[in-house]
Amino acid sequence: MARTVIDPVTRIEGHMRVEVEVKDNEVVDAWVSGTLYRGMETVLLDRSPEDAFYVSQRICGVCPISHSHASAQATESALGITIPEGGRLVRNILECAQYLHSHILWFYNLTGLDYVSPVNALKANIADTYALADAAGTRQADFGAIAKRLTAFAENGQLSILSGHYWDHPGYALPPELDLIATSHYLEALEMQAVANEVVAIVAGKFSHPMTSVPGGTAFVPTVDKLDDILFRLVRVKEFIDTALIPDTLAIAPFILDAATYGGGTGNFLSWGVFEKSDLVPENRYLPRGFAQGLKLDAGVSPDDVTEYTAHSWYESPTGLNPAQGETKANFTEYNTDEKYSYGKAARCKDKSSEVGPLARMVVAYLAEKGGMDVAGGADVRTPAKLIDGTLKALGLEGKPEVLVSLLGRVAARNLEAAYIADIALVFVNELIAALKGGEAKFWQAAETDKGAGVGAWEAPRGSVAHWIGVNGGKIDHYQIVAPTTWLIAPRDDNGVRGPMEEGFVGVPVADTEKPLELLRVAHSFDP
Repeated sequence: MARTVIDPVTRIEGHMRVEVEVKDNEVVDAWVSGTLYRGMETVLLDRSPEDAFYVSQRICGVCPISHSHASAQATESALGITIPEGGRLVRNILECAQYLHSHILWFYNLTGLDYVSPVNALKANIADTYALADAAGTRQADFGAIAKRLTAFAENGQLSILSGHYWDHPGYALPPELDLIATSHYLEALEMQAVANEVVAIVAGKFSHPMTSVPGGTAFVPTVDKLDDILFRLVRVKEFIDTALIPDTLAIAPFILDAATYGGGTGNFLSWGVFEKSDLVPENRYLPRGFAQGLKLDAGVSPDDVTEYTAHSWYESPTGLNPAQGETKANFTEYNTDEKYSYGKAARCKDKSSEVGPLARMVVAYLAEKGGMDVAGGADVRTPAKLIDGTLKALGLEGKPEVLVSLLGRVAARNLEAAYIADIALVFVNELIAALKGGEAKFWQAAETDKGAGVGAWEAPRGSVAHWIGVNGGKIDHYQIVAPTTWLIAPRDDNGVRGPMEEGFVGVPVADTEKPLELLRVAHSFDP
């Protein structure tokens, strides 16, 4: 057996090391290490609870809005605040914009180069490229001009952002024409994810760190002009998703169908739910709260079901605690896969190693919808079940939702989620317009107490995020955070059970341990 190490894993947010054991070109064991200590829980102690909204969002430069919303919800829970209808709609719109930015960025600019070879695109026949774009129903560009730009890159020996990849790996299986189409969309995605971020800037004052979703609702009060600016940009992003992201997904998938046979992980899926309906019930969110095992929904789930283990983490904090009682006391010793090897705690839900993220949300929503839940939001909304069933049919996998629990399923689920969110984002804008016309929109509610304990459980693009807060005399006396990456990169727990990413690596075929493209694909699919 041989050990292969990727350190650092790039094209992610943060610092991570992956170490695997390979036997007969297949991974038989894996260790995932978070090598960055943040310590926001300590930073927040003794501050005003309103500060947590501004400070905790600095945890991540890609999903700060979700952290700010989870933090605001925790404060609202502790201080007995119910946000008004206008605040709900504005937060939903802001969250949608972040998701759309994140999903476009992820597929094209972070994980896309694991499948798409711009170098191979140099061999494309331009006429055949246009024909393939027509057949795939994907948006066209000046493919000839793009090919010339790529050629200029290659001839001067400076591939810039396209350098440093395993372009000679046999895993790059797309025809040159499809590589050229996807590369053109890679370049366009750099602009389109910025358009989504313009919505964030309009609502939140800036990106990346929002200023307006304060505890109690929102400080953003929309006008007709602002809503027009928002709607124009959301429609433009939706068009890109419908004419590039989804067709590209369906065009690439047949060439990597083997990815439906590995990389599945634990098969346990958690979603705290995201995008509030007017009743503010987490189980009834547009992407609902739920816990699934073996593609079956559990009876229910709450933040009380979370446990964090530290036997293999660089902490001296007690192990096996719920974050409401948890501590964060770092204590680095050494990197040792038999002992402690990560700053990530081993988060568990119902004592199960659980995956979070787009696949988890779409699986929970799919199962809930199949069970009779209404997640549509309108006649024009493509629901999770419709999107998943339609994609399975298009790939010749009709009636086989079990293939979702795989590398291919994880990639596809995120892109399908983008299509759903692009649809419901327009629903939220129209609801807000109607509320303003009716004169019923209120956007903020003040607190009436200065002490209490609460939790905000929400979803970031990368997965489930929850903030636990304790407030006494107007000061924070307890704060704990379980971020999406806490779940995903979790090391072994006290019983030696692997975390979701670790389990996802087991069984992955590795053609060349010196160029472990397959491992990068799995790592990027989790998007830690």
